[in-house]
Amino acid sequence: MTLTPGHTAGTAPDRAEHDNAVDQAPISTTTAPDASRLRTVGRRLRPRLTRPDVAAAVGFTALAVFVLSRQWRSPATGYLVDSGQDQRMWEWFFAVAARSITHLDNPLGTVLQNYPQGVNLMANTAMFGVSIPLAPVTLLFGPTVTWTLVLTAGLAGTAFAWYWLLARYAVQSRAAAAVGGLFCGFAPAMISHANGHPNFVVLALLPLILGCVIRLGRGAGPRTAVVLGLLVAAQIALGEEPLLITALTFAVFTACYFAFRPRLAAPAARNAVRPLLLAAAIAVVLTAAPLWWQFFGPQSYHAIDHGLMGNDLKAVLQFPTQSLGGHTNPGQDVAINPTEQNAYFGWPLLAVVVSAAAWLRRSPVARAASATTAVMIVLSLGSRLMIGRSDTGIELPWKWIANLPLLESVLETRFAMGAVPAIALLLALATDRALRERAALIPWCLGLLLALLPLAPAPLQAIDRSAAPKFFTDGTWRDYVDSGSLVTVPLPRPEDARALTWQIDADFGFPLAGGYFVGPVGPEKKAKYGPDDRPTASVLAQTQKTGIAPEITDAMRAQAVTDLKFWQADVLVLPRGPKEQVLRQTVQALLGDPGHRADDVWVWDVRALVAVGR
Repeated sequence: MTLTPGHTAGTAPDRAEHDNAVDQAPISTTTAPDASRLRTVGRRLRPRLTRPDVAAAVGFTALAVFVLSRQWRSPATGYLVDSGQDQRMWEWFFAVAARSITHLDNPLGTVLQNYPQGVNLMANTAMFGVSIPLAPVTLLFGPTVTWTLVLTAGLAGTAFAWYWLLARYAVQSRAAAAVGGLFCGFAPAMISHANGHPNFVVLALLPLILGCVIRLGRGAGPRTAVVLGLLVAAQIALGEEPLLITALTFAVFTACYFAFRPRLAAPAARNAVRPLLLAAAIAVVLTAAPLWWQFFGPQSYHAIDHGLMGNDLKAVLQFPTQSLGGHTNPGQDVAINPTEQNAYFGWPLLAVVVSAAAWLRRSPVARAASATTAVMIVLSLGSRLMIGRSDTGIELPWKWIANLPLLESVLETRFAMGAVPAIALLLALATDRALRERAALIPWCLGLLLALLPLAPAPLQAIDRSAAPKFFTDGTWRDYVDSGSLVTVPLPRPEDARALTWQIDADFGFPLAGGYFVGPVGPEKKAKYGPDDRPTASVLAQTQKTGIAPEITDAMRAQAVTDLKFWQADVLVLPRGPKEQVLRQTVQALLGDPGHRADDVWVWDVRALVAVGR
């Protein structure tokens, strides 16, 4: 994958680049078109889907269904175990987006969570690029079906898109491209994020964006620039962080490539600069309003401080937990959580990558891919080198760039995902060469099998979730909610966001105090997960955590009334649960009200209390 306007035939790995460059060379307009050129244009206008393409698409789809097979057993009620509370949050995003269409609401923000302040959905990666188009699916079958469909299509689509890019611009063999596409679509990071982060699974537009950039470097015209601008705008509607990581990765790759072929840098830059500016202008025009809302609208924030989120060095060498190697040879638990196993390449794959880099050392593309792999892995290690959760004290490059604009909110562990397409490129190039040099085919295939077999993904764990309280599903809540909010005990938060599902089951008939989202805190508008906790919310959360009822003071009672007025609460609702008794005692002491049963929950009607002094 290069930005070059053309190549000369040279080493074996470069001949595929030469053939593809010739195929992409712009047609001159200085001479009259002849029959050959007309046939070429005709071929370009016809679909180029071949039997190997169809086989790759079917194979990738089958593997994606296999990975999500346990979720597909109950697509309307299933819950991915390792998603934590993320699945509830994403289902809420999909459901509220569908509701915004039917109610003609602004999809970029809502007060249905975190009432009355609300949530800036554009600043929460709500994935309007899938939630809006799939709104009919959500309205007909529910957000869990949409969630399952998005993850499945994301894995398969990402794999096929990278396969397409490699087949078109890097290798001659469709089999070699399939190897690269397989790794890109089902790398450990992709499987890990498939538990709870669809914005890091639906990545099919990224290879298409790179394909457009490559074409512009080769002299493609304004039409490609327009397509690029549209693709970038669409990717912003899917997820900005993957776009940023891909841009940084491709910048590293391009710099490395032109370092090995400096004479090609100037022609490529001349070809690309104006079309890239046009594409940028189109993307900015299309996304200006949503981006303004994201950075300057209600409940916007400046940055989120995640703390140290680099990969442990062992994470690079070990097998992921949700893989064949992880089951047979588990390593130390050094991941941030099950959804952030962004490296976990395993030492056999790294050994094969090093071997491929040495074998293809004469190819500038392979050299650039090797350097890019190393750079992105080092960046993903964060500011200080950790080995087995022990701090070595060795400072790493991320320390000096972490606070640059746009990078300050990125989890550095995710930069390892930038190494995935670089590794895939090396594997594809080596497979392509092995298919041409038959003597190397068997040794290479054996090495590839030993490297990839331990990374073979296992189906993600899924269960059927518990039914929502009848208080919500039967509509009893209507007797207790006028125009204010419903306050669950404790309030919904990143540790327990079940109330978001109950709100969906009640067809968004009431707003919720609290929630699970990213929003600003304090005058500096730095972000955190969940709301800026009110004192009463903290008391209830701590009570649930410890199982011990606190001693309630008059100051705490007065604060509870203040907080209820802030939330404009109509009712407090305590569902059944392991800490139900102690939570009920705490609320009774705070309000001086015993409450009462309503269906299968305890309720405290506070409309009269909140109305006093309004």
